[in-house]
Amino acid sequence: MDVAHISRIMARFLRGLWRHRDYIVIFLTPLLLLPLPLVIPTPQAKCGYAIILMALYWCTECIPLAVTALLPVILFPMMGIMEASEVCVQYLKDSNMLFIGGLLVAIAVEHWNLHKRIALKVLLIVGVKPSLLMIGFMGTTAFLSMWISNTASTAMMLPIANAVLKQLSDTEANADDAVDGFSPTMGGLENQAFEIEESKQSNGKVPKIKENGISFDGENTINMKEIRENNDNSVDPDHRVVPAMQEFHRSPAAEDRRLKREKRYLKLSKGMSLCVCYAASIGGTATLTGTTPNVILVGQMDELFPENGDIVNFATWFGFAFPNMILMLVLTWFWLQFVFLGFNLKKSFGCGSKSNNDMEAYQVIKDEYKKLGKMSFAEGCVLVNFTLLVLLWFTREPGFMPGWATVLFNKEKTYVSDGTVAIFMSTLFFCIPSVLPTCGRRLSYDASTKPPSPLLTWEVVHEKFPWNILLLLGGGFALAHGSEVSGLSGWMGQMLTPLKNIPPFAISIVLCLLVAMFTECSSNTATTTLFLPILASMAAAIEIHPLYVMFPCTIAASLAFMLPVATPPNAIAFSYGNLKVMDMARTGFILNFVGVLTINLGINTWGVAMFDLNNFPAWANSTKKP
Repeated sequence: MDVAHISRIMARFLRGLWRHRDYIVIFLTPLLLLPLPLVIPTPQAKCGYAIILMALYWCTECIPLAVTALLPVILFPMMGIMEASEVCVQYLKDSNMLFIGGLLVAIAVEHWNLHKRIALKVLLIVGVKPSLLMIGFMGTTAFLSMWISNTASTAMMLPIANAVLKQLSDTEANADDAVDGFSPTMGGLENQAFEIEESKQSNGKVPKIKENGISFDGENTINMKEIRENNDNSVDPDHRVVPAMQEFHRSPAAEDRRLKREKRYLKLSKGMSLCVCYAASIGGTATLTGTTPNVILVGQMDELFPENGDIVNFATWFGFAFPNMILMLVLTWFWLQFVFLGFNLKKSFGCGSKSNNDMEAYQVIKDEYKKLGKMSFAEGCVLVNFTLLVLLWFTREPGFMPGWATVLFNKEKTYVSDGTVAIFMSTLFFCIPSVLPTCGRRLSYDASTKPPSPLLTWEVVHEKFPWNILLLLGGGFALAHGSEVSGLSGWMGQMLTPLKNIPPFAISIVLCLLVAMFTECSSNTATTTLFLPILASMAAAIEIHPLYVMFPCTIAASLAFMLPVATPPNAIAFSYGNLKVMDMARTGFILNFVGVLTINLGINTWGVAMFDLNNFPAWANSTKKP
């Protein structure tokens, strides 16, 4: 048997192993880790075995994340760490109710297209100059991501951005061709408006664009200008085949201008795609319900430090995270401006400065807004309900004064929480009709007459609700509770006591960098679930305020800017075809450091003032003992 034949056999064998890598990880990992609880038969070692196993399953995604989150229901009772009933209770806590209520509101906003109306209205105000357009898209996407899912925000905004840029490019190209004596309507093809619609792709609704009836997405772009220039035959209005249009020869100056224009708009297209997906991730950090890691922090704080006095609620989170989000968004805009547009303000604020370009690109946005029509009764109800929810969240327990919940309900205990408010307001969506009941005129009732549907139906919720996230939240709470009950948290805290000799700000920066790099390869939900209990134990052991490290690391888990697979918004932006992995990696690498520094600037300035982070709180010693 020669060497080449052996090499082919080995290559075939390795390919087979790679194809079945998930099954190898599933069955081999528990066996390789088994000596840990067998050699050290303590509750701490057994809990450590469960956590390491779940961490590896989460990182490799060999089985669905939600299924991995259910493993504590199996492992903790079998290892004698907790009773099954005690484990199961962890899967539906107050934080889960907050998450459910917030998502129901987001689903209602998406269902009635209120988010698209807000986005297009903002863009009409901002205008279509590239630099202003970029910050307009970033601000709009970030605002939407504060209330609806980051994925939905990105999926809605990207096709609008691409349509506007395509119109800018085509208009400038037609103007240049006209100057050179070439009519863009030769051959019977003219510039057509864009029709934006949504189609199923990946796991959510990703927009698709149509031009001249030909459908294309980011992976299969059809260049209509090339079709015009390369057609061998064309058809006149009477459907007769006519000779192909004469070959058009550009002058060297015109060809150079065309190449520069295409290169400029390619860079602008890349920058616009990245600004949308980055703004979605940044915007989700501003509110408590903006992204899952934020809710996990609240749940872990209530689980690990039950006497914390509701220190993290919607109002206090917003008070810290919103200024941080604004600062991070501005710095991101400056960086994207530098990379893709340069700092020539005259050029970047006027790329495609001809009035026709601006008017036709502006018309694309205006036409899309007109398609929405007047605001319907349902949209108005959703907007009012959403506004009331936000006001109730802000005023429930603002911190600087007694809130309405304290005055009316929470005089002795915290009876009413943010979750209570979220569930109450989201329930109204199932009670309010989507059509204004007609009054003052005769109505004909018969057997076929149906009442108007409510603002939300369970069929819509069942289709759009990410049920797997609830299990992920519950799995994280179960792990945290198991770590406390088994004594693993206390043991880990003692092992980390040498960190007392390191300045707290250095600890925070290093941990944020670690989390930011880890979340590039793992779900931000899994990342925060794994890290937060460890950080809480470390903070208690070295006697620094738990929020001093938990808050920055939670936000850092959303800084997944480098890889397309790091977060769904990145994947959607990458799927549009103009981006390369290196474009995202090079741009996102710097933004990860910018984000970490911004977060730590916030936690050491207004964060210290808001949460009294310089003092170790008494409630941090009240964790449950084994």
